[in-house]
Amino acid sequence: MSSGAAPAAGELDGFEPFDQLATMVALAAPDGQCLQANSALENVVGMSRRALKRSNVQDWLLDPAQLRETLWLVARNQVATGRFDAQIKRLPAGSADLPVHVIVSQTEWPDRVLVEMIEIQQQTRMDREERTHGLAQANKELVRNLAHEIKNPLGGIRGAAQLLAMEITSRELTEYTRIIIQEADRLQALVDRLLAPHRRPQVVADVNIHEVCERVRSLVLAEYPRGLVVERDYDTSIPEFRGDREQLIQAVLNIAHNATQALSERITAGDAEIKLRSRVARQATFGRQRFRLALELHIEDNGPGVPEDIRDRIFHPLVSGRDGGSGLGLTLAQTFVQQHQGTIECDSVPGLTVFKILIPLP
Repeated sequence: MSSGAAPAAGELDGFEPFDQLATMVALAAPDGQCLQANSALENVVGMSRRALKRSNVQDWLLDPAQLRETLWLVARNQVATGRFDAQIKRLPAGSADLPVHVIVSQTEWPDRVLVEMIEIQQQTRMDREERTHGLAQANKELVRNLAHEIKNPLGGIRGAAQLLAMEITSRELTEYTRIIIQEADRLQALVDRLLAPHRRPQVVADVNIHEVCERVRSLVLAEYPRGLVVERDYDTSIPEFRGDREQLIQAVLNIAHNATQALSERITAGDAEIKLRSRVARQATFGRQRFRLALELHIEDNGPGVPEDIRDRIFHPLVSGRDGGSGLGLTLAQTFVQQHQGTIECDSVPGLTVFKILIPLP
């Protein structure tokens, strides 16, 4: 730790960069008196920055004993960093306490300590997003390479079957060559779908997300005119943003199609529901970045839920929860949304499945 002089009051005002962080950060004196706090801390604790600066960081925790000891150790240079789990008290009174991971670190000044608090649930989600993003990139390369490897011999198989069909006269043998050609065409179509996101460049323009939703709604209801209700719950104040309208229609449509397939029994019974819900998320964090504003689009259904054995793998290519499914719909949806700097999350229990699309807003 530096042994330099304590900062003047003006120096402590340069705290603005911490407002860009998704984690809660406070600068404190060794006794815990709060000197500065970032906007994430304001939002979570439910207190204004001015009120936070009149308080003691120890008062924010349900059990302050470990924080008190860690502040003492870090301030006296006995440890450089202390870490522990705790629970933050939140306002208004009666709000649920928030489990956090606390990191207390030295600063360049001997009488100033940095206290950082990360929501444990947020950390888990960020780790999951990072794993998902890494797997998506690896899967993308694997699928692209595999598709190219399949494509060339597939053309040869189809061509050979066509030539063979021209030479034989047996009706039974001709049927076999017809099956070979049909299956080769089916595999070719699958390969084309695997390669589609990498072939077509984005067509970027202003996008109104509710026009996207209405297009998807009309397509779904045209396919299922009875037994299915598609509700809308839109926040019409959501601004337009730059994006590829057709890609977003396809992403939302793929998720909606998955929902209709899961709802097949309820559609037959006449009580199937899909809800399209749009909201603005403020100070949203995804993809290891924090965004001031983000679109939050929910596609909800009252189906049986995603099977538990594939719940962590539903965005992987060729993973499907139904017989005969290609396992590409959600993979393509995630690819298209990621091309908009966004992500898709899924929460599913029997009776309620929610796919949430998050995309930064200007």
